[in-house]
Order: sequence, then C-alpha cells, then structure tokens
Amino acid sequence: MTSLIDRPETRDPRVETYRAPRYKRIFGVDRGNVVFWAIIIILAVFVLAPVVPTLVQAFSDRPLYEAGGIFTVENFTKLFTEADFGTVILNTVLFAGMTTILTLVIAVPMAIVVVRTDIPGRRVFGVSMQWPFFISSLILGFGWITMYGPAGFLSTAVRQAVGFVPWDLYTIPGMALTEAVALAPIAYVFCANALRNSDASLEAAAQTVGAGPFRILFSVVIPMLRPPIVYSAILVASMSIETLSIPLLYGQPVGITVFATFLYKNGLQSINPDYGVLGAASMFILIVTVILVAVQAKLLKDAKRFVSVRGKATRPRRLDLGWTKYVAIVFISIYLIFGAIIPLGGLLFRSFTAFFTPLANPFNALTMDNYLRIIEFPVYVQSIRNSLIVAGIGMIVVSFVATVAVLVARRSNFRLRKLIEYLALAPQAMPGLIIGIGLFWAIALLPFGLGAFLQGTLAIIIIAFGLRALPSAYGSISPAVMQIGEELDNAARVSGADWVMTFFRIMRKLITPAFVAAMILVFVTMLKEYSPAIFLGSAQTNIIGTTMLELWVQGNTGSVAALATIQIVITAVFVGVAGLLTRGKKENA
Repeated sequence: MTSLIDRPETRDPRVETYRAPRYKRIFGVDRGNVVFWAIIIILAVFVLAPVVPTLVQAFSDRPLYEAGGIFTVENFTKLFTEADFGTVILNTVLFAGMTTILTLVIAVPMAIVVVRTDIPGRRVFGVSMQWPFFISSLILGFGWITMYGPAGFLSTAVRQAVGFVPWDLYTIPGMALTEAVALAPIAYVFCANALRNSDASLEAAAQTVGAGPFRILFSVVIPMLRPPIVYSAILVASMSIETLSIPLLYGQPVGITVFATFLYKNGLQSINPDYGVLGAASMFILIVTVILVAVQAKLLKDAKRFVSVRGKATRPRRLDLGWTKYVAIVFISIYLIFGAIIPLGGLLFRSFTAFFTPLANPFNALTMDNYLRIIEFPVYVQSIRNSLIVAGIGMIVVSFVATVAVLVARRSNFRLRKLIEYLALAPQAMPGLIIGIGLFWAIALLPFGLGAFLQGTLAIIIIAFGLRALPSAYGSISPAVMQIGEELDNAARVSGADWVMTFFRIMRKLITPAFVAAMILVFVTMLKEYSPAIFLGSAQTNIIGTTMLELWVQGNTGSVAALATIQIVITAVFVGVAGLLTRGKKENA
C-alpha cells in the first residue's frame, strides 16, 4: 500500500528540496582533515627543527656536518669541568633571581594601585606602564648606558657634583635592575588584567566587617593575584635566562658571563667553536626553561581556588589610600621617568649630537650626521628594510597559522587537537639563541642542497622570529575564540557546512578583531627581535638589532642611537595607525 506522502502528485511544487552541499575531497580525504593534519605537521616540523639537532649535537663527538659521529656524554663532562660553567650557572641564577624579584616589586604594586585605588591620573599611569613593552631591552640598555653608564651623561654630572657615582651598571644588580625595568610591563599587564576581570564582592564583604584599605589589599587582593604573579615570575625568570642584550652590553666588558653570553662567546665569537660543548650548553638551558614552565603549570594546577569571576559581578569600589596615594604616585613616576623616559630621551638626544656629555654644551654639537651615516651606507638602510620585511611577512603568516591552530585545537573534533596546542605554545620554553643555534644546525642537515639555499636568507630569519612570536599570537587569539558560543558552529553544521566552510562563513568574521590584534602584537615582537638572527643572518640579511650590536662594538654610539630612534619611531607609527584603524572599525561595527 502506497501512502499519500509517497505519491509525487501530492507534493507541493512550490516547496523546493535542498540537499546538503557536497564539498570536494582532496585525494579522497575530507578537506577538514587535510587542514587538521597540515597544521599539526607544520607545527611539529618547525617547532622540533631547532630542538632535535641541538639534542643530537649535545650527544655527538663531532659537528653534525661531519660524518661518522658517535654517541657520547663527554660534551656535558667538558661543559661542567673545563669550561668554568659553574660560575656561569651562579651568575645566571643571581641575574634571573634578582630580575624576577625586582620585576614583581615594580609591577605588582603598580597594578594594584592603578586598578584598585583612587590615585589621580590612573588612566595615564595605566597606559604609560604598558608602552615600554614595545621597546626592546636592547634599546633600553643602550639608553641606560648613555645616561647611567660609567661615562654616561648623568653619571658624569653626578661625579662632578659629589666626586663619585653611587651606582654601577656593570654588575649583576645593575644588569638585573635594567632588565626588570624592561620586563615590568609584562608582569603589570598580567596582574592588571586579572584585577580588572575579577569580582570585587570579596573586597566589599571585607569592607562590611570593618576592614581598612591596607587590610583588604594584603588579605584579599594580593592573595587572589597568586596565579598572575606565579605566571609572571616564571615567565620573567625564563626570559632573564635567555636574554642576551643586557648581559652582553653590561657583563661582557667586565667579564660577567651568563648562559646567553656563554653561548654567544663560544659559538659566534669563537675562532674554533666546540660544537659539542655548545650543544650541551644549549640542551642544558632548554631543559631548565622547560622545567620552569612545568613548575608554572604545577603551581597553577589548583587555580580554580582563585576564581572570583562569576555570573554576577559587582562594580569594584576603589580603595582610598589617604595620603599614601601620593607616595604611590611618586613611586610610579620614578619608574617611568628614571627607568624609561630619561634613558630613551638621552638616546634620542644622542642621535642628534656629535657628542653627549655635561662637560660641554651638547647644544653646540647638534648634528644630523648620525642619521646621514645611516642613510648613506646601503647596509644600514638594508637592515631597516629587512626588519620591515621580516615583521611584515611574519605578522601575516604567524597570525594565520596561530588562528588555524586555535580553531583546530578549540573548535574541532580532531583527536590530536591537544597536541596542536602544546606545539603552538612550546616555543615559549625555547630561548631565542637556542632557536638560532638549532636552526643553524638543522639547515646544515637538509638534503638536496636546501641548506645552502636557506642559509643566511630572510626566509630562515622569518621562521626563527615567527617561532618566537607564535605563542604570543596563539595566546592572543585563543581567548577570543573561546568566547564565541559553539551553537554558531552547530548551526552551520546542521545546515550542511563542513569545518572549512564554517570557518570561512562564520568564524572568520567573528575573530577578525582578534586576528588584527595578533598581527599588531606579532609585528612589534618580530621587529624588536634579534637574538636568533645572530646565528642565522648574513651581511645581506642583517636586521636593525644585529646592526646596532655591530655599530656598538665599533664604538659608533651616535649611529646606534639614530638606528634605535628609527626603530622606536617605526613601532610608534605602526601601533598608532593600527590603533586608529581598528578603533574606526569598532565604531562602525
């Protein structure tokens, strides 16, 4: 018996029947799976590329480019016995420890005072605390030496006035203080964001039982900041271990060697480098940074105990510090003025003078020769152009890879999605020098002459800098994706869209603001990066950072100041224009 529904004549001809779209398969495989496997292969290849050769070299008795190498642990024995590595470890621990403590002492109180109290000028201080992030510690180090170094402008003036200089940059405490000033904005941002996003109901409850502002700060606010403080401390410690700029500028002239300068001296500056010891040292540093990241994860395992953002949030009531608010203002002003404004102002002024000393009127030495020298020599102009190319291409490529990685890790059913997240975040435990040395060895092992083709090119520098910027881009995009409801994905899937179509039709538009923000962050990060290029660059592919180091070694401080000023101007213009464009899009939206 045939039902009326099955009879063709009973169907309404006005009702159209839609079929789910059919998408092309690539070699018989769903195109979504192709994207999934492509992104995990890309991440695995580029993330493991610097690690595997470093591991092999650490246990090899000869350089990787020589055949017939055998397994040995002699490199580690030589490292800890013949190379005076114990002193290097002690110096590094002291430098990283002091830097971490000073950074938290500067950043945490500032974040609390700016976000949670009623001090005047909170917004100005909040913005001012973040802009030093856009300046590399290399440039900040140049500025500090210009003003506070043994022959610096202020040092000379103080010596004339009192007969001696009460500070010495060329010590481990001097190195740590400069590095802390450079890294404080990072810790400040983490703590300030946590304070802005937290519910103030606990503080209100403390106020209702008669707790004063300082009791609330020490009993409620600071304990709730433990996760961002721990995260900032581990991050700052890791960055202090890997940083090259400040130890190279301050420590090398007086014989203070840390991990980074040990690798630099025994690798790039050595006439006959011992690649086995270099590989063992690189492996040691890599293990230390991985352990620090693991400790961070362990300490934050029970982070739910500190959750204060619930469905109902109360508007925070700013705490009245009374007369001590002016002490806080003075503290923040000292950091901004003496830590950043004076050094960078001195660097700017030095770029327009033939000499810069209080012993003679610097206004009588005004000149444009430092900038003319940069313009006249093609190699210096090329370094600026190379930096723009690396940062420009890198911001697009890295942001796109990070976006796809976030979407696969967070919005797909790919069985290896967790591995993708680990791979994307793994480079944060890889120091820049290790990436540079590892990729240098990886290139040497490439078959079919690919190594000779890539060695010393901008392409390999983009890859190295991109690895450094990838965790930041991933961390910038991931929260935005997590805030988008999954019902939008489900609605698209019900309509027949596959994963790729869901991305292009729905997710692409929703995450555009986060993608643009990631591009800005990646551009700034890659523009101020330099350490991997020390091992990977060539005379034709120098960037601003490596060129500044070369000019500094030559004693050409005027051109260093001019090149540093150009980099600061490029960064400021790019961030400013990008901010105006994104603000206009937000207003139109």
